[in-house]
Amino acid sequence: MKLWAGRFQKETDQKTNDFNSSISFDSRMAREDIEGSIAHAAMLGACGVIDKDEAGKICIGLEQILRDLESGALQIDPSAEDIHTFIEGELTQRLGDAGKRLHTARSRNDQVALDVRLYLRKQCDALSGQLRDLTQVLCKKAAGYAEAVMPGYTHLQRAQPITFGHHLMAYAEMFLRDLDRLRDARKRMNFCPLGSGALAGTTYPLDRGMTASLLGFDGPTHNSLDGVSDRDFCMELAAAVAITMVHLSRFSEEIILWCSWEFKFIELDDAFSTGSSIMPQKKNPDIAELVRGKAGRVIGGLTALLTMMKGLPLAYNKDMQEDKEAVFDAVDTLSMCLTAFVPMVETMKVLPENMRRAAARGFINATDCADYLVGKGLPFRDAYKVTGSLVAYCIEHGRTLEDLPLETYQAFHPLFGEDVYEAISLERCVNGRKVLGGPAPENVRAESERVLALLNACEEWPAAVPGGELWL
Repeated sequence: MKLWAGRFQKETDQKTNDFNSSISFDSRMAREDIEGSIAHAAMLGACGVIDKDEAGKICIGLEQILRDLESGALQIDPSAEDIHTFIEGELTQRLGDAGKRLHTARSRNDQVALDVRLYLRKQCDALSGQLRDLTQVLCKKAAGYAEAVMPGYTHLQRAQPITFGHHLMAYAEMFLRDLDRLRDARKRMNFCPLGSGALAGTTYPLDRGMTASLLGFDGPTHNSLDGVSDRDFCMELAAAVAITMVHLSRFSEEIILWCSWEFKFIELDDAFSTGSSIMPQKKNPDIAELVRGKAGRVIGGLTALLTMMKGLPLAYNKDMQEDKEAVFDAVDTLSMCLTAFVPMVETMKVLPENMRRAAARGFINATDCADYLVGKGLPFRDAYKVTGSLVAYCIEHGRTLEDLPLETYQAFHPLFGEDVYEAISLERCVNGRKVLGGPAPENVRAESERVLALLNACEEWPAAVPGGELWL
């Protein structure tokens, strides 16, 4: 059944029909389409646009279709133009004329805009739950390794001493921001376009506030043109997902480095690694590498959405059918990545002794050595030059700042005393950085507790929409 067949004298060419069809990817919105249709029918009955008894029959019929779809008793017809056409056709086949009244005062334009919002709203909630799980894992692991000294890097060169816990909490902060972005995206998408019609609303006396309320929205959209042509919520969610994937990709890159023999800061659990078909010694971080690779795919989806929308006049254009595949793939990809990433991080073995050895060999306490001289009264630039000369000497003679004899220190500058060894101790260098945001162990533990408290205090987002029988 084609909803627009009356205007046309010829059957659509099969290739055109296949090209035009969206059932292959919008069928995942069957539940949302039925939920929206039940709310629409209930409102039509309450407003007297259609008979209230018929509205009740429509709602019951739609509920039965949903049960049949979920039980497998009803299969979606892949030849249908879209999920909306399929469900309305099935309803009409079951109810006759009553089913034909469902689409009164509604267009597929506002129907599709509604379904996508309903579907993506649920995806926001599901992704947020996964991100909360990852952030909780990071916080707990960070607290456990708050004193594990490791090199901090700039330009991938050893720079200053930090702790593994401090490093993990940097990612916890990123994912906390990602959660905020998902919350913001959900907040702005939570308005109901139903009642906007094709583009100009309708002359029927609808109660759009009732429909919005039944579906758990904050209210109806306020402009019918915008209601059917807005896809900001798709782009915004895709952007939030892409940024999250960038964070996961950066974390994956570090995990890949850390578990290499050159670093050996961590070891991934066997359950989240793979081997080589020819090299028996290999243990490959494939999960992290796949996450890193899939970030490009999600960024491409965001680019496709932005490019698709940038030249469209108001209101609806068929180009907008491309919104679903891009944003659906983005949320699917992030969800799949998090499903594997969370337990990978939770089960990885941390090797703090190797981190400590790398920190000792990297002259990452050189800044603290310079600060020691500053504390003795030497201007910082002079202290910097003296320390740089010391580092060059150590490199030439295979020494570290920690094992350099005092007489060598004093040969470079007389202000050096026995207390220099305490000043350049890696543990002291880390413990002394108590400034807000610094890597001192007490800071890391406090930050872990703060983020966990924020996660636990997050208000639960609205539960799933109630069954249609409760709306009548």
